[in-house]
Amino acid sequence: MSQLEPRNPATADDPRRSELPAPALARPLARLSALGQSVWVDFLSREALCGGEIARLIAQDSVVGATSNPTIFQQAMSRAGGYGEQRLALAADGVSDPRTIFWRLAERDMAAACDLFAPTWRASGGRDGYVSLEVDPRHAYDTLATYTEAMRIHAAVDRPNLMVKVPATTPGLAAVEDLIVAGRSVNVTLVFSLRRYADTAESYLRGLERLVADGGDPSSVASVASFFISRIDAAADERLQALGADERLRGRLGVANAKLAYEHYTRTFSGPRWETLADAGASPQRLLWASTATKDPAYPDTMYVEELIGPDTVSTMPEDLIRAFQDHGRPRPGLRSGLPEARRLLDELAFVGVDYDELTDALEREGVRKFADSFDSLMESLRENQGALSPA
Repeated sequence: MSQLEPRNPATADDPRRSELPAPALARPLARLSALGQSVWVDFLSREALCGGEIARLIAQDSVVGATSNPTIFQQAMSRAGGYGEQRLALAADGVSDPRTIFWRLAERDMAAACDLFAPTWRASGGRDGYVSLEVDPRHAYDTLATYTEAMRIHAAVDRPNLMVKVPATTPGLAAVEDLIVAGRSVNVTLVFSLRRYADTAESYLRGLERLVADGGDPSSVASVASFFISRIDAAADERLQALGADERLRGRLGVANAKLAYEHYTRTFSGPRWETLADAGASPQRLLWASTATKDPAYPDTMYVEELIGPDTVSTMPEDLIRAFQDHGRPRPGLRSGLPEARRLLDELAFVGVDYDELTDALEREGVRKFADSFDSLMESLRENQGALSPA
């Protein structure tokens, strides 16, 4: 078997196959899925693909999709595992530009991951089975560069279950609309505020309307809006502590914010405007909960997953959170509850001096910067390591 060929113990002729239990309905993530929420794993690497780790998550843990980002790739590619053969081949071909090396490595991973999730994509009718790859985050404020790179990535990977991730900056959302018009699936990432989420949904709707007006088929397009959770609480808690505010306000904004976003989702994807698009074959842009691992050790590790379970949503989880939820998670629908309390919390935070717009705007800028920093670090690492591989 080639180093680059993903191993799928659920389908391959593998002596371990009999040891892999099917996901029993009694398992927490299977029960969560039965409540209408999809589980996507929030990491990807060649080692995990070729070693069967991703396949085991599909077989055992109800995982039906995967996401990646520059930080995830930085962590994966900084460990040589799985990439040596291709990097040696690139060096032998005289390829030394770190950006070219990264995209060759990442696109190979994405194609393999898309192939691994292809049965899920087909079985779900295109609802799940997606794998996400992010555009260069240094393009976050350049509409044309974002659009051009997203189209290039879709062409390079050439899989129907690929989603290209685009940051939800104002220039990024302009690119999102044009990508939808072009019939490309998009994961809109780094959504922190209710205002930005409304803009994200509107970009998707306008893109679909233009696609239909041009005679295109909206049934071939899918999108999710990645709404970040724990980062919001970490930032709000820091401000609350500095203000000496009531402790009871801590650790609540992330969930409240998400519940209010879901309320907006249910309004947006209903009614005459949406029904016209749905009749043409369009699918709603589901909310995807990102950053679901708690950052404060005082909070229960499965808190965000448990609080945000509801139909027609996606929950992304790193592997350790998947393990934790399978061990002691309590799946129960709660996404539609507590809306009056969520609205009241925003008022209370404003009263004690937490500026919601300032906080979420800062998180968006910080999110773009962190991903760009990870991308820069990865480029430097690839430059140094590839130099050692290149022939003298």
